[in-house]
Amino acid sequence: MIGLIQRVSQASVIVEYELIGEIETGILLLLGFEKDDSIENVEKLLDKIINFRIFEDDNHKMNLSLLDTGADLLIVPQFTLAANTQKGTRPSFASAAPPELAKSLYEEFVELANNKLNTIIATGEFGANMQVRLINSGPATFWLQK
Repeated sequence: MIGLIQRVSQASVIVEYELIGEIETGILLLLGFEKDDSIENVEKLLDKIINFRIFEDDNHKMNLSLLDTGADLLIVPQFTLAANTQKGTRPSFASAAPPELAKSLYEEFVELANNKLNTIIATGEFGANMQVRLINSGPATFWLQK
């Protein structure tokens, strides 16, 4: 399971010209699933993300987490994160989770996030062609894998 997190001052997702998810200050999470992923990976990655200290404290040090700040979370499924780009000029998706597994894990991730966080949680739409807009704050972008 791969999570690309970006600290944002604003982010949104549009599907077929309709705004379906939007946050202000928080984390935009692009979430990719691989074949061997399980619910244990979901729990570990979510815990890492919500405790990852990427927000500034009063001394302008990255010392506060999503839990500390109560910032928002936008969770967007991103199939292409599971791509193998080591050979050639075309990505291979052989290691990506099949759609049924990926959708199930995505839904579990969102449900668990809703249970653990007391903040705004917005989502993208699994399997949809989405337009994601963001204003990256910093910029601060991190690749997390479980």
